[in-house]
Amino acid sequence: MTSTLGKKMITIMLLIIGTWTCQAMSHTSLEDSFAMRHEQWMAQHGRNYVDDVDKISRFQIFKDNVKYIDKVNNEGNRTYKLSVNEFADLTNEEFIATRTGYKISDQPTSRKTTFRYGNLTEIPTTIDWRERGAVTPIKNQGTCGSCWAFSAVAAVEGIYQIKTGNLISLSEQQIVDCVVEGNSGCNGGGVVSYAFTYIIQNQGLATEESYPYEAMDGTCDKEKASINAARISEFVILPTNNELALLQAVATQPVSVSLDATGHDLQFYASGVFTGQCGTNLSHDVAAIGYGTSEFGTKYWLIKNSWGTNWGENGYMRIQRDSGTPEGLCGIAMQASYPVI
Repeated sequence: MTSTLGKKMITIMLLIIGTWTCQAMSHTSLEDSFAMRHEQWMAQHGRNYVDDVDKISRFQIFKDNVKYIDKVNNEGNRTYKLSVNEFADLTNEEFIATRTGYKISDQPTSRKTTFRYGNLTEIPTTIDWRERGAVTPIKNQGTCGSCWAFSAVAAVEGIYQIKTGNLISLSEQQIVDCVVEGNSGCNGGGVVSYAFTYIIQNQGLATEESYPYEAMDGTCDKEKASINAARISEFVILPTNNELALLQAVATQPVSVSLDATGHDLQFYASGVFTGQCGTNLSHDVAAIGYGTSEFGTKYWLIKNSWGTNWGENGYMRIQRDSGTPEGLCGIAMQASYPVI
């Protein structure tokens, strides 16, 4: 009997040891898998770290982000997908701090006029200003908090093409360098309406080619800034919290809009119509360049972003339209404006 009991105990111990061994091997295998994905991701995006301590820290962030991305995509219950993009080794706080740049306006703006599309009734069911030649290729603000400059410039590029037939890539760097009153450039962000006001007062904006983007703060080059390629005469601030007004405006021209860009889902958005969780704490400026309805019946806004072509749908995004709240999803209808020639 003692011998039988001893054999049972040995068997149980072997089973426990075997289970521990399998779990340890599984954990090691999983860690190796994440480490391999991290190395492949580093090679793909040309990422290098200052030392091993930094690499270990970034690997942990990468691993947490990948787990979240895989979880969301595997659930399969969303109208959009996420991807392990170039921002995968950043926390969401770091991402917002370096890739946005919206700033609350604390001063009155000049040369703004009243909304003029309020009586527009013949609104197309879908519009994409890219197809009409009014949108320049996707740009990348880098780690400079200059989204406000990119948003304003995209709107000016759009209306200039609509009015003249010429699509010209205009200078965001001129806005960053020269719009100093009420703005903080790369480190602190800026206000779209101040950018429009500057373009009016300067009697135009230079081309991207003549005043190229540097992704850093600089001193206003008045010589370059005097070579004006496109002018505007005024700008319009849309009625607040009114998606119908936004629809009327976007049906007529590209419009500068602001979003609450916080949250992992926007950081890693890859495709589809974004219907995820976000608030109304505005943090990022983009351009609304169209709208439509997906093949699954979800209404959306078409957004041109400034995070490069590796983010979203080749740099663009579709975000739910008519979400049921006055502010619109992520606050898209809270603060919108457009320039007038």
